[in-house]
Amino acid sequence: QVQLVESGGGLVQAGGSLRLSCAASGRTFSSYGMGWFRQAPGKEREAVACISQHGGSTYYTDSVKGRFTISRDNAKNTVYLQMNSLKPEDTAVYYCAADKAAFVLHTTTTWYDYWGQGTQVTVSS
Repeated sequence: QVQLVESGGGLVQAGGSLRLSCAASGRTFSSYGMGWFRQAPGKEREAVACISQHGGSTYYTDSVKGRFTISRDNAKNTVYLQMNSLKPEDTAVYYCAADKAAFVLHTTTTWYDYWGQGTQVTVSS
């Protein structure tokens, strides 16, 4: 069992930056693939960025490439999402998730076993 707690969301103007953090409980954090997902009102939850167990592989959805960076610190049981050049369309609830079946880097919600409660990101124009 893994518990995930996100932090770092908030209100920011377009063009600004935020850094999301997700702290995980447990001793096996490095065995999980990790992902950041987001869900805007009326839309499906989508993968924003995912990272493999030791950070060697990453995935970004096209709309955030070049603006967002996912990273992890296994010694601190924490995964991060650095978000730069934010746009109003980035407004959503952002969720951190952990994938037990991390033999490949998964990018769909169905593979992820544990989820945080989410943190709101609002980008004003």
